[in-house]
Amino acid sequence: AIMKTLYEAMEGNRLLGLTGAQLREDLAMPEEDLAAACTYLAAEGLIQVDWARGNTPAMVTLLHKGIQLMETEEKDSD
Repeated sequence: AIMKTLYEAMEGNRLLGLTGAQLREDLAMPEEDLAAACTYLAAEGLIQVDWARGNTPAMVTLLHKGIQLMETEEKDSD
């Protein structure tokens, strides 16, 4: 869900990301769950996370690998 939200927010602009607060609001996800998911996705090399104090994502950006994954999923669902 995080990947999909980021991908849709970016609309092809690789430099654009979402703030952690915006992402949490869009997904209606508890902060701990968002932090855990972001940690996992960052470890997979799909997103880049700039962390704020208290282990909360300040800024989240899709990386090239994440964009490719989303493009592949989009094609598969058509």
